[in-house]
Amino acid sequence: MTTYKHALALNPYFGDSTATMGIFPPTGLEYIVASMKDLVGKITLLDLRYHKAFQDPKALGAFIRAEIDLLCISVRWETRFEDICDFISQLPPEVTTVVGGYKATLEVEYLFERCPNIDMIVRGEGEEIIRDICNGLPCKDIRGLSYRQDGKVVHNENRPLPELDGIPFPDRSLRTHDYYWSQYGVRFGRRTFDTVLTTRGCPFKCKFCTFSLNPLGQKRSYTERPVDSVIEELKTITADIVLFSDDNFFTNIKRSEEICDRIIANGIKKMFIVQARVDIARHPRVLDKAQQAGFKLFLFGVESPHDRILEQLQKGITQQQIRDAFAVLTKYDFHLHGYFIYGNIGESAEEMLYIPKFAKEIGLDTISFQKLRVEKFSPLKEVVESTPGYHFDRIGGPVYSDRYGRKELKEIRNRIRAAFYDSAQLWHIARKARRIGLADGRDLAGVLPRLPVLLYRLATRKKQKRHHHIQSARRAAVL
Repeated sequence: MTTYKHALALNPYFGDSTATMGIFPPTGLEYIVASMKDLVGKITLLDLRYHKAFQDPKALGAFIRAEIDLLCISVRWETRFEDICDFISQLPPEVTTVVGGYKATLEVEYLFERCPNIDMIVRGEGEEIIRDICNGLPCKDIRGLSYRQDGKVVHNENRPLPELDGIPFPDRSLRTHDYYWSQYGVRFGRRTFDTVLTTRGCPFKCKFCTFSLNPLGQKRSYTERPVDSVIEELKTITADIVLFSDDNFFTNIKRSEEICDRIIANGIKKMFIVQARVDIARHPRVLDKAQQAGFKLFLFGVESPHDRILEQLQKGITQQQIRDAFAVLTKYDFHLHGYFIYGNIGESAEEMLYIPKFAKEIGLDTISFQKLRVEKFSPLKEVVESTPGYHFDRIGGPVYSDRYGRKELKEIRNRIRAAFYDSAQLWHIARKARRIGLADGRDLAGVLPRLPVLLYRLATRKKQKRHHHIQSARRAAVL
């Protein structure tokens, strides 16, 4: 006998949030759905970006009252957080309401205060927690859960992070629409888009990054899904473009090579996007197989062209190693994208403005760049606090200095963008995209006029995800 007859899994983002998040399926929420679907009578997955009728809380509330006895809501982003709180607070209080997600984990007390209809908040990775809830386990016995009791909020102890072997992958048959490779209202042709997460965590210790930590400060050690499960999931995906959301798809070279071999052997025809470190250039055999398997777009965290700053960030590479790596990578039919950080401690304007020149020298096709940021558990927090003349307004916000404030850094950002995305570079991007099959003539005709801004904003968002949350597809799954 099931405890709940009909559960609604709700992605509450819509309106302005569609512009910044329209490309990505709510993968974390879909992992939760996959973990609970055998424990409830029925599940409805609702992404409000694509269901305008339910963007009115009254209309959604009527549906919930008529159909739903368990409401699961994913609150992942800083974007429009107050609007999301307003929306949630207007939903029926009589229905059991569970909220989770990266932002929810950061704002537990505030969400309970703002939304009196929230009954429980899942902190951290939620697959095991939602199963405990659906099985009717008493709240006091569910680690990782915060809940209301006798007018107070109770926080249970944190839950150990789960292994990946027993976690089912998302059931895409529950979607009511396709996702497309699009951004800011511009669709990149007719190609559909999806994401796959094959690992969680990261074995590296870059000082600027807290990707391997969840919002509770728990270290997510690098953990792999079974390759059989990855291939099985890929077989269920109908999308044309698939992003491997792993922080570094090539952490385990043998495993990555096996996945490429299995993609080829199973005739899986997709266009793959991966995130990688430049170390992959030392493995030409794997690169050959990746190209054969349909890997088209590589996202590299270059971070800086300067050895001093690379060492400061504990990146583990040098400028010469970066140059040597791209001398190999540019020989392949891959679109090469590089992430950079500017405004580092002690970095001069001249050093920041070398970014576009260096990026062209090593053969990057596109770049994105973001101000240095400080996260809650980042080692950089203490460094910034102890360095005279450097400061930040809030956790998760950018670092400024007495010499380079908001205005100065904005001017530097604009100069970096203008220097890299000149007319010659735009034509290079268009020609290469068509040559390697990343885009066709119709795609380019619609996108090329806005390409610099679109690529910059898309990649900046991807960069911010490395600092702010797990999404998607890139962090561990939470509601």
